[in-house]
Amino acid sequence: MTAHDRLVGVVGTGTMGQGIAQVALVAGHPVRLYDAVPGRARSAAESIAARLDRLVEKGRLDAAERAAAVARLEPAQTLGELAPATLVVEAVLERLDVKQDLFRELEDVVAEDCLLATNTSSLSVTAIGGALRRPGRFVGLHFFNPAPLMPLVEVVSAAATDVTAATRAYETARAWGKTPVACADTPGFLVNRIARPFYAEAFAVYEEQGADPATIDAVLRESGGFRMGPFELTDLIGQDVNEAVTRSVWEGFFQDAKFRPSLAQRRLVEAGRLGRKSGQGWYAYGEDPERPEPHTAGPVEPPARVTVEGDLESAGELIPMMREAGIEVVQEDEDKGTRIMLPSGGQLVQADGQTSVEFRDVVYFDLAFDYRKATRIALATSQEGNPRTIGEAVGLFQALGKEVSVIGDVPGMIVARTVARIIDLAHDALARGVATEGDIDTAMRLGVNYPLGPLEWDRRLGRGWACGLLEELHERDPSGRHAPSLALFRHSYTPKKWEGSA
Repeated sequence: MTAHDRLVGVVGTGTMGQGIAQVALVAGHPVRLYDAVPGRARSAAESIAARLDRLVEKGRLDAAERAAAVARLEPAQTLGELAPATLVVEAVLERLDVKQDLFRELEDVVAEDCLLATNTSSLSVTAIGGALRRPGRFVGLHFFNPAPLMPLVEVVSAAATDVTAATRAYETARAWGKTPVACADTPGFLVNRIARPFYAEAFAVYEEQGADPATIDAVLRESGGFRMGPFELTDLIGQDVNEAVTRSVWEGFFQDAKFRPSLAQRRLVEAGRLGRKSGQGWYAYGEDPERPEPHTAGPVEPPARVTVEGDLESAGELIPMMREAGIEVVQEDEDKGTRIMLPSGGQLVQADGQTSVEFRDVVYFDLAFDYRKATRIALATSQEGNPRTIGEAVGLFQALGKEVSVIGDVPGMIVARTVARIIDLAHDALARGVATEGDIDTAMRLGVNYPLGPLEWDRRLGRGWACGLLEELHERDPSGRHAPSLALFRHSYTPKKWEGSA
């Protein structure tokens, strides 16, 4: 399929269909576009040509290459005109019956060796292919939007997909300059399955009145290392689109609590507050909108001296940072946890899934992707917390050059609970054979721009970190949402010497 003279058919001329057609064109293929609505294929071809013009203007495409690509692009008036294609990619309405009917028609049109692919993001590839007489040549090719820019393609093998078809699809994506990852046909495939906690945990913290959207977004960006926060990202995606994907994955896993949708997001959708496209979502848009600021504590004097018990584990970089900031640090050995003892007698402890109200005079600080580079840190304390202790904690992190957001006493805080749950779903997918370890990490870095792949993040934090935090969360919320998967449990308690190489 990778030969550049082989015809590619694209059915559906919306944003994704046009994007896929553009990718195939730039890779050198002749492309025929078809849409069931008369005139749309020709209009889409004109839009693609205009986008190629802009690439020439920006110096990203040679004028001769642009002219050759446009010459290879042909709108089709009937499905029958796709008969010579060696690959047909579908990007039509996300309805099972519509896609099944389309592929039944295509099967009567194309040659027996034509590869048939769906770009569905939420439907079962197996269910779509089940309508075919020869489902072995049917595969999922899930591009990410915008297709010309996003490097990742999920190559999804349905239950009946044969190895030859999956390999052809994989090699085609690679020949088109994409980074393909192979995955099994499960709800959400790879990225949309593992990414659910990024949204769900943020919405849960908001619903529990732990913090407002602007603060949660800022903490996940500036401390967690994520490119965008979940509230601003879902406004960009569209609340209806994001909620539909969440609901599809939840229903696909038979309403497993781990994938439970957010009531707050449902209310946004019901109210028509869909994000940027409607002018209002979690935030307001339009001309000169007022964007709320994250909670940021006012300046406080730092403590002159602290005692560190233990090595602070993944937060160990704070020790030299405090010394560099002029804070005297006394280190003591400790085999029952690790903490920073403040002059008031209070404790500063990294988020572990417990709550401040359970202990006397404890302030929690959130996980950071990189404590040295983070520009913001979240702190949590109960309403009964000692004001002097919280003041010392705020002053300490301000002395390290951080903005400080004080949030409610929610277990696992913001970054920590989000990362732990992403790690858990990644281990579950790995154990169930959905994808390889390398493909899981690649997919999450390229598909949703995570700063690290979840399994790589797990290795950085230590094999027991995510499981321990989730066990504490599950004890406080026994709904099952935070229960560690069996895969994560086994991983956490398996001695390294008994493990095979990853």
